[in-house]
This record gives sequence, structure tokens and C-alpha cells, in this order.
Amino acid sequence: MHDHHTYDYAIIRVVPRVEREEFVNVGVIVSCPDKDFLEARTELDEQRLAALDPTMDIETTRAHLATIPAICVGGAQAGPIGHLSQRERFFWLVAPRSTVIQLSAVHTGYCKNPAAALEQLLKTMVLRHRSGTQGAHKTAGG
Repeated sequence: MHDHHTYDYAIIRVVPRVEREEFVNVGVIVSCPDKDFLEARTELDEQRLAALDPTMDIETTRAHLATIPAICVGGAQAGPIGHLSQRERFFWLVAPRSTVIQLSAVHTGYCKNPAAALEQLLKTMVLRHRSGTQGAHKTAGG
């Protein structure tokens, strides 16, 4: 049996003013079909978002971000998309969009434990640039 598995991931970004193309990394989605794993973690840094757009509706953004982990879990609470296969849900989530919540290109990695890979990606791609934790709040799945 293989010790390591390939996984795909994308970084979740909030783009407060789409026309300016400025964004803040707020989460990660990881899919590892070999381990039947699809999970997302998000952490919203309100101060960084406010620096890009002080008029941003944080609560609405938080509510929209909370749908991503729900779609990863699947089932009726995720609506019609929740009935797709795990891999189909991943590809639906990472499809390009011109909205306030966008995802990076999909990247591939190699790991023993996709949950640990998710935590490491969150730490390095979302949390590492923070000077403090004030204004940072976990969202659903976080």
C-alpha cells in the first residue's frame, strides 16, 4: 500500500473590489481522492480586508465563505451541489469566477496525511503574513 498520496489544492481569496484585482488569501481547499478527502479551512482577516476596502460587508463575506466547507462535506445542507461526487464538488468550487470570492489555480502536492497538508497550507499561504491575530476570525470549517 502506498504511503504517500497526491492531492490537489487551491487558495481561497477575497477580492473586495474585483476591478482592482487586489486580494487577501483567506483559506484553502484540499482534495485527495485516494484518501476520500475534501475539506476547506478559512480564516478571515478583517483588518487586511478593510485596508483594501473599508466599505466591505464582512458579515456577508463570512456567510459566503461558510458555504465552501459545507459544499466540501456535501449532502442536502450543501444544496444541489452537495449531491455531486466529492471530486465534482472540488472542481465546481475551483471553477473560475469574477466575484468577490475567487480561487487560485489548482496546484498538486504529495503527502501522507491530507488533513496535515491542509493545515500546513493554511499556515503558510493564509496566516504567515499576519503581524497579529486581532481582527482575524475563523469561519465555518475553521
